[in-house]
Amino acid sequence: MLQRDPAFGGFLISQLCVGVLGNSLFLVLYVYTFLVQPRFKKPIDVIFMHLTLVNMLTIIFILVPAIVSSFGVSQFLNNAGCKVVLYIFRVTRGLSICTTCILSTFQSIIITPSNSQWVWLKSKLSTWTFYFFLFSWFINLIIYVRVIETVMAKTNYTRAGCGYSQAYCEVTEFGNIKPEFFLSVILIRDHFFVVLMMWTSLYMVILLYRHRKRAQHVHSTRLSSQSSPERKATQNILLLVSCFVFFFWVNDFVTLYEFYMPEKMTRLRGLNTVLTTCYPTISPFLLMKNSKVISQFTSSQSLLRITGFQRALRD
Repeated sequence: MLQRDPAFGGFLISQLCVGVLGNSLFLVLYVYTFLVQPRFKKPIDVIFMHLTLVNMLTIIFILVPAIVSSFGVSQFLNNAGCKVVLYIFRVTRGLSICTTCILSTFQSIIITPSNSQWVWLKSKLSTWTFYFFLFSWFINLIIYVRVIETVMAKTNYTRAGCGYSQAYCEVTEFGNIKPEFFLSVILIRDHFFVVLMMWTSLYMVILLYRHRKRAQHVHSTRLSSQSSPERKATQNILLLVSCFVFFFWVNDFVTLYEFYMPEKMTRLRGLNTVLTTCYPTISPFLLMKNSKVISQFTSSQSLLRITGFQRALRD
């Protein structure tokens, strides 16, 4: 039997609701902009939409099994269910890492000064973003094919072994491939994108600092107001990246510790689940801060109400 923990299950349910609703709202607003107000759409909006979609799938496929197990339900997933759920979760989580990196890189190129040697990249952003998405999907789909072959449903919930273990699923054999090799491939991929993310974020911080010093030196309110939208968008993305990097390193440490533990701890597994879903849950609310999509949607709705009211007065 699985250990019951209704209080923790209730917490996970609240996290699921907040994460899914936040990402769904953000995704719907961007879809609305694309379909109803196409004049307001920007190339970076596609990255936002992709990020919210993969984050929402990550939340669903990691939290639903954890919620069910916290109420003591046994045999919720069979072998096929474990393979599907874990494969989709790992792929979408990998895509979340890649997409956040693409977002940070995209914004760093957007705010690049016109006299920079990297300015030529601006004209190629839309095309390259599409290929970056294809590359991200390809490497994540390929890397986790091994999950389909090695993951199986648990038959003994009291037995604890070394390696990956979830409430309903576990990896017992890696075949001819050593688990250290598989783990190394994942770590290399993750840390490559995280390092690139941190490098582009540092570049944006330097650009913002230089702009601020230049604005203070010139004492030009006009210069400051012109760059305000880009500066706010960059600050939002920097906050998003900082949030991701923090939860990534903490979750990375807990995952490695849990992977090599001879005895699995239910509390540690629960903590790992919460840490894994913190970034996907928080990210839409960080992106909504000073988001043009929100302001455009609210202003358009206000305009519709005013127009409808004026027509009613004429009638």
